[in-house]
Amino acid sequence: MALIVHKYGGTSMGSTDRIRNVAKRVAKWARAGHQMVVVPSAMSGETNRLLGLAKDLSPTSASPALMRELDMIASTGEQVSVGLLAIALQAEGMDAVSYTGWQVGVATDNSYTKARIESIDDAKVKADLDAGRVVVITGFQGVDEDRNITTLGRGGSDTSAVAIAAAIQADECLIYTDVDGVYTTDPRVVPEARRMSTISFEEMLEMASLGSKVLQIRSVEFAGKYRVPMRVLSSFTPWDIDINEEAKSGTLITFEEDENMEQAVVSGIAFNRDEAKVTLLGVPDKPGIAFQILGPVADANIDVDVIIQNVSQDGKTDFSFTVHRNDYQRAMELLEKTVGPAVQAAKVVGDQRICKVSIVGIGMRSHVGVASKMFRSLSEEGINIQMITTSEIKTSVVIDEKYMELAVRALHRAFDLDQEIEA
Repeated sequence: MALIVHKYGGTSMGSTDRIRNVAKRVAKWARAGHQMVVVPSAMSGETNRLLGLAKDLSPTSASPALMRELDMIASTGEQVSVGLLAIALQAEGMDAVSYTGWQVGVATDNSYTKARIESIDDAKVKADLDAGRVVVITGFQGVDEDRNITTLGRGGSDTSAVAIAAAIQADECLIYTDVDGVYTTDPRVVPEARRMSTISFEEMLEMASLGSKVLQIRSVEFAGKYRVPMRVLSSFTPWDIDINEEAKSGTLITFEEDENMEQAVVSGIAFNRDEAKVTLLGVPDKPGIAFQILGPVADANIDVDVIIQNVSQDGKTDFSFTVHRNDYQRAMELLEKTVGPAVQAAKVVGDQRICKVSIVGIGMRSHVGVASKMFRSLSEEGINIQMITTSEIKTSVVIDEKYMELAVRALHRAFDLDQEIEA
């Protein structure tokens, strides 16, 4: 008998028929003798619908008070899901109970719409499991120290599931999605993309941070920090598939590097359309200028990604960085009204028509010429590179958004990612 956490995405919970199938699948695992905790997302499209209602009432820039109410609204989607799933499980003969995040002590900070989990009280969950119940918990949400409901940002149910798995010391966390695992890139962009049976934690962390939509990056960070075994698999396989076959399907995120992993110089191509670039032209090239620019941006709770400072000419330089497209308008307003004048920038300019494309692979540690091969492939397609950033196992470029799919296909082909790795 094992302690298992199942997480189901919004598509898997998209109708009462699909919820019944989820309940049948969970019941199958429970009848096999496993203790079960389930973390479902809101029904497909529900969060967008709820936030759309709020936008109709207040389309202006978000104030802290408004952000609090957005979390109050958005959190109700998952509350509906857990109640419906608990009812479906009860109809399957299971003793099931549902809880919101705050009811099981999911404590977060007060960063509305993108809060971070600080602690989880596992006492109530473990008591129910010991009593033989299936426990269904809302993903995506928690409560701050003032008892305000908070949400974790899009994809936050993945983070909730892995954090709960870590808190209760689960044997494995299974992430059920509308795809059957982690692919070398998005099959909708490259039909030849190949599903990987395993991927290292480091590679998955990079893929998630660089735009892969399979898992939210914070869920992978939790898995790595607490060594939570994690598997991505499809919820659209028949619910009555043999449990042993199901337990080995999809993609295993592993903490061990095997020989096959070393053979793959590049394991995957990630991309992110949600990028925007901000540039301050003609700022003084002096110590502390980066902090003067980025400090206020960080204080505004805006995440910065790629950063480039040009070579100084006549004591002036240009300073560029990228932000999420949702934060672009706030960043531009901040820089134009406050930061730009404070650092004596000649001009602040921005571009929302960019994207980031990245190659990822632990084999890059021991192979030379990988970046140059990437740049050559893009050059042959006539794609100009605006910004470059690297780490030990990835290289990312910022390019014009209109070339994104062309770049992904070219790189997938250049690194032979449609080819199976020989054992």
